[in-house]
Amino acid sequence: MAGRHLVVAIDGPSGSGKSSVSRAVASALGAAYLDTGAMYRALTWWLLERGIELSDRELVGASSVLAPLQIGLDPARPTVEVGGVDVNDAIRTERVTNAVSAVATNLEVRADMRRRQRALIAEGLGLRGAIVAEGRDITTVVAPDADVRILLTASESARIARRARQDHGTDDADTVAATHSRVVGRDALDGTVSQFTAAADGVSTIDSSELDFEQTVLAVLAAVADRVVVDGF
Repeated sequence: MAGRHLVVAIDGPSGSGKSSVSRAVASALGAAYLDTGAMYRALTWWLLERGIELSDRELVGASSVLAPLQIGLDPARPTVEVGGVDVNDAIRTERVTNAVSAVATNLEVRADMRRRQRALIAEGLGLRGAIVAEGRDITTVVAPDADVRILLTASESARIARRARQDHGTDDADTVAATHSRVVGRDALDGTVSQFTAAADGVSTIDSSELDFEQTVLAVLAAVADRVVVDGF
């Protein structure tokens, strides 16, 4: 690592591919990987399991700091546990997907998550000397001083088709139509508390609408190379 630390922050809207691309970039760099969205999902799962009413914003905010989240930072196997329970699959269910925005837009929750996420970024730097962190407001709020900040975006149609393939294995007309409201609605709700549709000052934009997965990964790696030179990367 040539004695230096590297933080790569990637944000973007639903279906932009930021999670899978960020994992691949982290693997290519030998870096740690942090999926901040998984943290909100894990918290949502924990709250639902306890029967906490998500519309009770004060209770949800107070409960957030008590949630026993454990987040693994290995891009080859990014684990998510709550109280020692593996919830990697559980947090991707429709039950959690439909509820997560109510938790993610709670300002007390976001303050707690920012604290946790910054601690995990520091942990990843300690483990590997570099980390790729991705999420809604990672480039502007959580890690505004990251060495490399990237907004990964794509056209609405491309994002909806990708999410349809991810969730249902197909992007036929019926599936795309069913996915549309979920993607657009989630972005609209989350957009009330974070900005992830336009690049802030100093943030590079990569539009992956016409790129396949491998091309998008290479574009992000090129953006990292343009901003920093790190021996061994």
